Amino acid sequence: MFRKILIANRGEIACRVIDTCRRMGVATVAVHSDVDAGARHVEMADEAVGLGGAAPADSYLRGDAVIAAAKATGAEAIHPGYGFLSENPGFVEAVEAAGLVFIGPSAEAIRAMGLKDAAKRAMIEAGVPVVPGYQGEDQDDATLLAEAKGIGWPVLIKAVAGGGGKGMRAVEREGEFADALEAARSEAAKAFGDDRVLIEKLVATPRHIEVQVFGDGTRAVHLFERDCSLQRRHQKVIEEAPAPGMTAEMREAMGAAAVRAAEAIGYAGAGTVEFIVDASEGLRPDRFYFMEMNTRLQVEHPVTEAVTGVDLVEWMLRVASGEALWVAQDHLSITGHSFEARLYAEDPAAGFLPQTGTLHRLRFGDARIETGVREGDAVSPWYDPMIAKVVTHGPTRGAALNALERALAGTQVAGVATNLAFLRRLCRHAGFAAGEVDTGLIGRDGDALTPTPVPCTRTKALAALGALGLQEGGPHEGAHLWTPLTWTARMIHSGEPVEARVTVRGAGAFEVEVDGVPHAVARGWRVDGDRVGAEVVPGPGRVDVFWGNAYSFAVPDPLDVAAAAGAGAGVVEAPMPGLVKAVDVEVGQTVAAGDRLAVLEAMKMEHSLRAAVDGTVAEVLVAAGDQVEAGAALVRLEDGAADGAP
Repeated sequence: MFRKILIANRGEIACRVIDTCRRMGVATVAVHSDVDAGARHVEMADEAVGLGGAAPADSYLRGDAVIAAAKATGAEAIHPGYGFLSENPGFVEAVEAAGLVFIGPSAEAIRAMGLKDAAKRAMIEAGVPVVPGYQGEDQDDATLLAEAKGIGWPVLIKAVAGGGGKGMRAVEREGEFADALEAARSEAAKAFGDDRVLIEKLVATPRHIEVQVFGDGTRAVHLFERDCSLQRRHQKVIEEAPAPGMTAEMREAMGAAAVRAAEAIGYAGAGTVEFIVDASEGLRPDRFYFMEMNTRLQVEHPVTEAVTGVDLVEWMLRVASGEALWVAQDHLSITGHSFEARLYAEDPAAGFLPQTGTLHRLRFGDARIETGVREGDAVSPWYDPMIAKVVTHGPTRGAALNALERALAGTQVAGVATNLAFLRRLCRHAGFAAGEVDTGLIGRDGDALTPTPVPCTRTKALAALGALGLQEGGPHEGAHLWTPLTWTARMIHSGEPVEARVTVRGAGAFEVEVDGVPHAVARGWRVDGDRVGAEVVPGPGRVDVFWGNAYSFAVPDPLDVAAAAGAGAGVVEAPMPGLVKAVDVEVGQTVAAGDRLAVLEAMKMEHSLRAAVDGTVAEVLVAAGDQVEAGAALVRLEDGAADGAP
């Protein structure tokens, strides 16, 4: 066994590898970019080496620097994790040329599966079923159209060098083919530097079921299947093992095909053979087709570990250090059911746009958590915005799904928008709960899965106490002893102003009126006499309420608001730093008190800036797209002052 290895990756997968190495007594070396110098994986490793700038091309993709770091620290082998250099055959060859061991498959095996067209030809030779299609070298438009017509509509255009849904277009009829082909080629060229495509039959009622394989370069076994059908734009969202509705006959056929695929290329280490399954008539052993093989450890490998009791990273280390495969297929079995949900910093209400920012609050429910970040860390714009993988296991599918929903309900994230509420809705989706999954489920039911949670007046009342620092342990907890008995809390939620009047009724007791509705609130938290399972978490310029869902309220600095309100020149100022999303007025326009003048995006929320009094627009000092600082003048009104507070 190795004494020391270098992990050529970052984030949760680097932390995952370190966990196993610690248990096995193997020392670890982390590598990092400049912005990751204080990252969790760096803290966990025994040693760390900087690689360069924030961009992956300047750091994690610098194979020469990674190898030099391994040599300098005395590491004997390199674990690539996934992504970055993990499926780069040139890097594998460079590692071996430097006298080091690559913990993964050979360069030849990676090349054999690296291009979809060549991989499909190899699978046909190995007797693995493939989707009917065209993988030829002739890329002429007319040839591709003719092949598509021969296959029969609908078809799927896929980039030869593709992955992650890039360079992929579904075509329902002949008239759509030319535009779809142009779009797929353009996207493939930008993403992979290769605009070649292949054509496949588009499978009806598709399910994405993959098989975990493991080999030693000569012999391979499979560790059963994972269902990854719950996808959004070809990106996996929730994975599970085993696949719902799987039969013993189907499992045996898929597993045998996956093992043939691995042994055909002399595969060593952990890999995944991905199949597309036509589930229009249930799971049948004559309706699954090879899609591709991922020659690395998969993001969703923990669900396989949960149902088999196997540590795949340990197995990778053992085989890479020279052990022959020590298990036979009949030694492996499935126990129970497991789910993995991917928690991302992204905004479902804004088309799942990735988000950046500081994790002011990060708490997880009861589950296996794979994460590369801690509370207080920043989600960087340079890398994948995954916050964590939440993994549960139970004796049945229903028990494991209940555990996942409960773990997500107990998870709290503040500082960035996340897909947490979206994941919880998926757990409660009737079709998914019944095991009726296919790759189109999220697309069909997207509107029902992505609404922004709307806070009720009780939630707003709790937020008001947090905004004023009146929560238990807050800076103004005892303020009722010496301050006025009634305060006003001003907040912003989803761009709309929220105002609450808070009256102190005694030690830890308040009456909060919001939207015309009064509530009796006591620390504890009790609202109108009921104890509620809420947490109120103030932060810089914000307050978050965790109560079933996560509700974030911006709290503008009252000094900024007062300055804007008191600006006798009628100048509307930005209450906080942000991006001007829209300007709704022009010079000479007459406005009434309450009219919206501009929209400022700050803290990932939109804030409407309104006129406090009637007036005429004298100057518009910004334009949409401008980045402004707190206090920046936006609009000047004549014949009246303006209130910069939303």
